[in-house]
Amino acid sequence: MHNLAKSKGWWDGPRNKFELIALMHSELSEAVEYLRKKEQPAMDDKVPELTGEAAEMADTVIRILDYCGAFGINLGDAIAKKYAYNTGRPYKHGKLA
Repeated sequence: MHNLAKSKGWWDGPRNKFELIALMHSELSEAVEYLRKKEQPAMDDKVPELTGEAAEMADTVIRILDYCGAFGINLGDAIAKKYAYNTGRPYKHGKLA
C-alpha cells in the first residue's frame, strides 16, 4: 500500500504522523456517517458494489498499511504479538462491569 501511495504522489514531501493518524480516524468517522443514513445498506459512491461502511473500513486499513510501510512498522508481527498477549487476558480483561 505504501508503494502505491508513493506512486500516486502522496509521499513527494515529508508527512506529519499526527495528520496521518487523524486521517485514519476520519475514515472511521466516514463509516459512522454511512451507518447513520436512513436507507441501509448505504452504498459507496465511488465503488458502488461496496457498502459505504465496507469502503470506509477498507480505506482505514489502507491508510494504516501505508503508514506502517512508510515508518517501518511490522504490522503483521505487532498483530501476532498483540493477539498472543490478548489470549492470556481474562474475560473482559477482568472487569466485572
